Amino acid sequence: MTSLAFPYPLYLVISERDCKHQSFLEVAEAAIRGGVDLIQLREKDCPDEMYFLKAERLKELTDKYDIPLIINDNLRVAMEVKAFGIHVGTTDIPPSTIRKAWKGCKSLGYSLEALDQLDTEETQISDWLGVSPVFKTQTKEDTLTEWGLEGIRNIREKISKPLIAIGNMNIDNIAAVLEAGADSIAVVSAICSAKNPEKAAFELKNEILKTI
Repeated sequence: MTSLAFPYPLYLVISERDCKHQSFLEVAEAAIRGGVDLIQLREKDCPDEMYFLKAERLKELTDKYDIPLIINDNLRVAMEVKAFGIHVGTTDIPPSTIRKAWKGCKSLGYSLEALDQLDTEETQISDWLGVSPVFKTQTKEDTLTEWGLEGIRNIREKISKPLIAIGNMNIDNIAAVLEAGADSIAVVSAICSAKNPEKAAFELKNEILKTI
């Protein structure tokens, strides 16, 4: 069952590089039409000025459809575009620092890469946890743990915060991941690399709705 604290079961993580057949804005709009509930912009190697311009254009689109926008790992950009929230990893700006600097943050996500993070202040301060990766993926190679389904179950037993599963999520495994305890499925390639991202999003959302 999807957590009421995180009512966004299909979560798209998008970057210009990952969009293979259309512009990232075209992919984002198609994905929204297909059923995506929330979008995160992740531009890891993008200068701040360019990141801001991309975020600003995407924010115009997400506002049009009333879809929340999360910014990955750039507090300045997130604040300047008035994003819904931010997601950070263990080597990024800490959630405790974000809370002090950005009072208007409505959603603060934090990557969970090891079980010993569960008892830390940074995890407790966060609104939700990105379980990363559930399965190994080429879009994110700087990770420590491949959690698998047993990892999701183990985390779910230890903490009540919403869990967003990311890492090689696709139509064949998302039901099992949700049943293991995840609240939301975050996808990259399953939509960004699709020739028809609207159809891809629709099929993913339909599978999620059948499961939850």
